[in-house]
Amino acid sequence: MTVTEFKPIIEVIEEEYEIPQLNATRKISALLPHDYYETDKQYPVLYLQDGQNLFNPLAPFGDWAIDKSMTKLAEQGFSDIIIIAIDHGEKERVLEYLPYYHPRFGKGKGKFYIEFMIEKLIPYVNKNYRTLTDFKHTGIGGSSMGGLISFYAGLANPGVFGKMMIFSPSLWISKMIFDHTKSFEPLNQAKIYLYAGGQESEHHLPNVQKLESIIRKKMVQGHQIDLHFSINESGKHTEVHWREEFPKALKWLYFNSK
Repeated sequence: MTVTEFKPIIEVIEEEYEIPQLNATRKISALLPHDYYETDKQYPVLYLQDGQNLFNPLAPFGDWAIDKSMTKLAEQGFSDIIIIAIDHGEKERVLEYLPYYHPRFGKGKGKFYIEFMIEKLIPYVNKNYRTLTDFKHTGIGGSSMGGLISFYAGLANPGVFGKMMIFSPSLWISKMIFDHTKSFEPLNQAKIYLYAGGQESEHHLPNVQKLESIIRKKMVQGHQIDLHFSINESGKHTEVHWREEFPKALKWLYFNSK
């Protein structure tokens, strides 16, 4: 097969998919395995935030190039996954990805955003695509604020998201996330891929290391968590570094049988 034949199939689910919980609409896309329509397989799913920055090389801040990563992984035999990309709300992005109250931004709408995913989007995807619907095959991920809301989603819904891809989460805006992590009790084995760069900000890496420490303590206490923590000492808070980390995280979360 040629490289082109390994490229994922990109489908726009809807340009303006309704989110009743936020009284808003968003573009949502699906990236399917290159041979999706040639098989009858069922696939695990990864729901990613900030869809505008995932596979558009013309995005203002660059992109993760997940389509290119999926192509390379498929060449290696790792193609069995569906990725759902959800566009962010532009000016509403911070508020919609904020799970708690913040003095500057007010009451976050993150809880409602995740309710939309669980109550409407995930059932839609499971109905319209051949998915593996159980906990261990359903993942969520994102970077920065998208990483924060994805981690919150995993903590708040321990029976829904079995895999979390958390890149450079904006922990500074929601210190309550640390207490939430301390009380986190996964119902089944949860896999968490946590990443941070050493050049993101003065407090960024220390905050993520603090989060890692809390998770490690829970693991020692016997909670069902499998954690991989990755640090790029020269990594900045930018798409180019999340692009580099994405295939490593995807492979560990979905194609590592450990």
